[in-house]
Amino acid sequence: MGLSVGIVGLPNVGKSTTFNALTKAQNAQSANYPFCTIEPNKAIVAVPDKRLNELAKIVNPNKIQYSTIEFVDIAGLVKGASKGEGLGNKFLSNIRETEVILHMVRCFDDENITHVEGKVDPVRDIEIIQTELILADIEQINKKIEKLNKEAKANVKGAKDSLEIANKLLAHLNDGLSASSFDERDNDIYKALNKELRLLSAKEVIYGANVDEGFIASDNEYVTQLKEYAKKSNHEVIKLCAKIEEELIGLDDAEAHELLSSLGASESGLEKIIRTSFAKLNLISYFTAGVVEVRAWTITNGWKAPKAASVIHNDFERGFIRAEVISYDDYIANGGENGAKEAGKMRLEGKDYVVVDGDVMHFRFNV
Repeated sequence: MGLSVGIVGLPNVGKSTTFNALTKAQNAQSANYPFCTIEPNKAIVAVPDKRLNELAKIVNPNKIQYSTIEFVDIAGLVKGASKGEGLGNKFLSNIRETEVILHMVRCFDDENITHVEGKVDPVRDIEIIQTELILADIEQINKKIEKLNKEAKANVKGAKDSLEIANKLLAHLNDGLSASSFDERDNDIYKALNKELRLLSAKEVIYGANVDEGFIASDNEYVTQLKEYAKKSNHEVIKLCAKIEEELIGLDDAEAHELLSSLGASESGLEKIIRTSFAKLNLISYFTAGVVEVRAWTITNGWKAPKAASVIHNDFERGFIRAEVISYDDYIANGGENGAKEAGKMRLEGKDYVVVDGDVMHFRFNV
């Protein structure tokens, strides 16, 4: 299951500061979920979910375990990255392994921080990165077309159909358009090509607008330009001040809330980024609640109960009998499992039940 978000951007846009804040969040949350030692350019952080805290008030568990998500710091993309400039090939390959792109965009002026293009221009900066991703995809698809031509001549089954779609995609990319806007992206052949090639310009994108602390509550001209651009491609924009995000990690909840309130914000940009990335990956959480732990389990939206049970243990899927399910709202409203049962709010669901975000579940299975 993909849980990886790549952070990209031009130099000096606040990308590394944002990643540093995520890394601090990882260290601050280390007692709340298990993780092993990972490379310095990766951070595994908890997905903020207040529902777990409300469940814990009722159950009083020994610990709380949140869903997690991995962020990967992709360093130094510049013009010519697709041709190897700035070690671009290595960095582009790192992006290829992620599922979602968090594209950090500089939306502040500071004469002490050099902009590689001479001045701040969010739309131009986005288009520089986007062009490099498209150029990298063109290189990939050209190699694939060369192989498909040989297979088509040899009458390999399906090669001619794949070649037709690949050529259409190449023409689309050569027009400077991303794979995410390709007309035939719902075609099974395209889906297979994308799965194999992991096209960079096909990935979900979130724009992170890095602003001065004075513009956390209101938009400056750069953010306005970015939002107008993002709206055309149906991409989300999350506004944050990277420096403030780093400061927040060292504060307790009350202090963090006070600082955010003084800046006109109700939650941190980091929390928005984590939650939005989780949603972009088409992931949801169901809960288990007991005295040992209250825990969120990550699954893909649309999974049925047996598959959902497999994230706890494969035996749960193989030996699945049924699931005891209480909706989160019913669990809270009735003061926990016993109250929900007495109120008739616990349901027994079978193999065809599609798990809903927030379900509190207990699985019955044969060993």
